[in-house]
Amino acid sequence: MARTALIVIDMLNTYEHEDADALVPSVRQALPGMEELLRRARAAGAPLIYVNDNFGRWRSHHGEILQAALTGRHPDLVKPIAPDEESLFVVKARHSAFYETPLAYLLSQLRVRRVVLCGQVTEQCVLYSALDAHIRHIDVSVAPEAVAHIDPDLADAALRMMERNMSAHICSLDALTFNDSDE
Repeated sequence: MARTALIVIDMLNTYEHEDADALVPSVRQALPGMEELLRRARAAGAPLIYVNDNFGRWRSHHGEILQAALTGRHPDLVKPIAPDEESLFVVKARHSAFYETPLAYLLSQLRVRRVVLCGQVTEQCVLYSALDAHIRHIDVSVAPEAVAHIDPDLADAALRMMERNMSAHICSLDALTFNDSDE
């Protein structure tokens, strides 16, 4: 049976970048949805994979990235969704969670055929990660309530593109499950 994994994109963030002021309100709005997905994934025993930028710190590891985010401008946006000891972690350098990372290999080792994406930014990293999953024949689901954006119009367009061009399952948080037979 194929498995579903939850991928949390770029939520370990210091919010010390030029788009942070536009992004933070959307993160605050999406945070409860992300927390709910984390709770459901853990309860279902689904793989939980954090994929995060390294902020150009090429000697850093996930603990240092988490610590930088927790001492950044908005630790209140990081603490509720911080990885636990069971969470897996992949460092990325570009927009897509797949681009030159071991994520595709990790998913194949875990026998994952469907990913639920949450995190930030809908119109950038979430969109590009959905595209890269699609071209690898990995099914994608996204709940709009669990992704944050900088530009609401571009985020809406990105979600429509994921659904139309990448066959992504865009659905309400309530309709998203981690039981593969339900989707």
